[in-house]
Amino acid sequence: MEMFNTDFILNFIGTTSFITVLCLWIALIFKIDQIKKLKFTLDKLKRSFDELDEQAKLIVKTDLELNKTQEELDKKVAGLYTLQRLSRAISTTLDEEQIFARIEEPLIREFGFEKALAFTFKKVRDGSLELNLRIQAGYSEEEAEKIKHNLEKESILSIIIKNNAPFSSLNAASGKLKQATESIKNLCLLNSFAGSIISTKDGPYGLIIMGNESSLSVLIEGDEEIVGILANQLGQAIENAKLFEETFRSHQELERRVTERTKELTDALSEIKQISKRKSEFVSAVSHELRTPLTSIKGYASILTAGTLGEIPPAVKERIEKIHHHSNELTDLINNLLDISRIESGKVEMKIEPHNLSLIIEKVADLLMPQIKEKQLQFSLKIPAGLGLALADAHQIERVFINLISNAIKYTPNQGKIGISAVKIPDNYLRIDVSDSGYGIPLEDLNKIFNEFYRVDSMITRGIKGTGLGLSLVKYIIEAHKGKIWATSKLNEGSIFSFTLPVAK
Repeated sequence: MEMFNTDFILNFIGTTSFITVLCLWIALIFKIDQIKKLKFTLDKLKRSFDELDEQAKLIVKTDLELNKTQEELDKKVAGLYTLQRLSRAISTTLDEEQIFARIEEPLIREFGFEKALAFTFKKVRDGSLELNLRIQAGYSEEEAEKIKHNLEKESILSIIIKNNAPFSSLNAASGKLKQATESIKNLCLLNSFAGSIISTKDGPYGLIIMGNESSLSVLIEGDEEIVGILANQLGQAIENAKLFEETFRSHQELERRVTERTKELTDALSEIKQISKRKSEFVSAVSHELRTPLTSIKGYASILTAGTLGEIPPAVKERIEKIHHHSNELTDLINNLLDISRIESGKVEMKIEPHNLSLIIEKVADLLMPQIKEKQLQFSLKIPAGLGLALADAHQIERVFINLISNAIKYTPNQGKIGISAVKIPDNYLRIDVSDSGYGIPLEDLNKIFNEFYRVDSMITRGIKGTGLGLSLVKYIIEAHKGKIWATSKLNEGSIFSFTLPVAK
């Protein structure tokens, strides 16, 4: 019985141990599986964390780049606004000194630079360039002069001019241009800079350099562009100033020449007036001197012709009559000369009154009707009923019509036409036209026929007597009435002499 119990206990213990070990083994397998799952989850979490870390780094980097880009953009916008203000400032002056003077140190700082230098070029005899300092911001006079002299000595300028484009320490290319930019950086004591050639239509005119001494002030891509735009604006402003100066000098020269010519013309006019006055005085004096002997000649010729001193032979009488006839012509010539001289000098007193032109013309027509009928000419008069009265000296206007109608009779062939018409024109004037169907006047003579002693030289006119004073007298009379006179004509078709007289209110 004890044996049985012991075996049973041992069997029970063995079975229980086996079950316990089996349970522990199963639990261990389950734990290992859980550990694997946890390790996989941990690895996954670690990878996710690493990815998040990379993304965080990328976000930070992107944020930094965006901030940098925003700063650069803000700097560009600020530079463009400053450029706009500066452009307005330099466009308001046409003086080169003032153009550079407008680029002051506060504006340089608004561009984001600490220092600036600008020079203009001047070629010397040996072909080298001499620099003229125009802007010095952030430098003392001694420093600026030293930089100027060093730039003149170096071969930097020829390289920069040959490149002829904006340049900077940020984008310095390799080769000579890189060496030139490094030299400028060292000479100008700058950590970073941007520069450009100032050009006009005649070529390179100057150089502008803007930069920073501090390493904290970073140069950006847009700075080079800003300096290039500024250089272009300076070049345009300088070009405008040069053009204005040239125009101003040309204007001054033109004014000087006009003043000289005006003085010459004034002197010439004064001289002409003096000569004209002397001529009038001479003509008047000579005419007066001639009238006395002519009057005596006419008187003696009349006495001889009348037979008061006895009968004279017919041949002698004929010649005496010719003397009398030519004496009358000379008297008319002298009277015309005297009248022209008096009217020209203002010694003839005009009695200006309202007159009916129809009555004056009819009176003159009656006087000249025998000559009109002798040549069988058609005479017409067209004066509108409501034309109004003309302000005129009746006696002088009669002389105008006598001369114009007499000329029309002389230069119109037999059975031709003569007409007189009048119309009212603007500005309270009457225009009177005396027309004929005569031989006409060549175009080149139309502007000369009112000159004293001028006669048209042609085969026809050579056979017609005249002094060349009638139209001159007419011109002086019309101008004394504040009117104008002119002529139009076509050869072999006739002429029209037109003049104006003021209307009586």
